[in-house]
Amino acid sequence: MKIDISIERQKLIFAHRNVKLTYPVSTSKYGEGYAEGSFKTPLGMHEVCQKIGARAPFCAIFKDRKFTGKIVKIDDKDEKDAITSRILRLKGLQKKNSNTFERYIYIHGTKNESSVGEKGSIGCIRMKNQDIIDLFKHVKIGCKVYIHK
Repeated sequence: MKIDISIERQKLIFAHRNVKLTYPVSTSKYGEGYAEGSFKTPLGMHEVCQKIGARAPFCAIFKDRKFTGKIVKIDDKDEKDAITSRILRLKGLQKKNSNTFERYIYIHGTKNESSVGEKGSIGCIRMKNQDIIDLFKHVKIGCKVYIHK
């Protein structure tokens, strides 16, 4: 079981046994990097260390990894950016990305679905809500995640 994320292609590929799923993503608009506060997407090998929101509604808004009780409309211009639907929290497995967990780097849903497929996040890997819900069902804790250019 593994996830491969291409920054250049803005694509996520999940592979496990006979299942291969491909989704568009949005990585950091600030580029790639590891520094705290840089808002950059960390490269290298990671693993999924937490799955959050298994029973949350479609487009549920999360704050501090907890469902707020609010639901957002996709591409709502009045609502500020939000982490939505599901969260796969990442932990870096290499020295260079060892602070990924502390930086709160996730694979998660976004209300800004029209920006998925191009760089636009502040470090995380954003996905369309139905896509993260689908992916979430297949991923297990410990799933390896390789983020590369």
